[in-house]
Amino acid sequence: MTKIVSGRVTHRHDGELVVFHIGMTLNRWWRPDLWFPVLRVMRPMLAELSEDPDSGLIGYELLFNGKGPYVVQYWSSVDKLYDYASAGSLSHRPAWTRFNAMVKKHPDAVGIWHETFIVERAESVYVGTPARGLPGATTILPVEKRHHRARARLADGALTLPEGG
Repeated sequence: MTKIVSGRVTHRHDGELVVFHIGMTLNRWWRPDLWFPVLRVMRPMLAELSEDPDSGLIGYELLFNGKGPYVVQYWSSVDKLYDYASAGSLSHRPAWTRFNAMVKKHPDAVGIWHETFIVERAESVYVGTPARGLPGATTILPVEKRHHRARARLADGALTLPEGG
C-alpha cells in the first residue's frame, strides 16, 4: 500500500520544469491486436527512464480515461525530453517507427497524442493522499499558514529558470 502523506502539502522545485502529457486513444477497442502492442511499450520506456537518473524524467503518473491510457510526465528539461524521444539507441524511437508503420496499414485504429508544457509558475495542494503529481515528482513541503490559499501558493510558485531560459 502506498504511504499516505498526512496534512496539507505542496511542492517545491528549482530549475526548469516540463510537464508532458502523452496518451493513446483506443479508437477500435475490438482490435487489441493493433492497440495492445502500442500499450505494451509504455511501461518499459518509463522503466528505462526511471532507472537512469540523468534521463531528465523526474516523475510520472499513469492514468486512464474513457478513451485509453495516458501518462503525465515531469521532466527537468525540455532538451532531455527531446533527446530521449529522438535517441535511436533507446526504446522510444524504435517504438515510434513501429507505430507509424502500423498506422499506415490500419489508419485510425489507435491514436497517439502528446502535449508539452514548460512551466514557469505552478501551484499545488494535496491533503491526505500519497505523494503524486508535482509533490511526487519534486520536493514535498508542508503548506505554511501564509500559503493556505491557492492564490498565495501560486504567487510564490515561480520556478527558478536557468539563465537564458
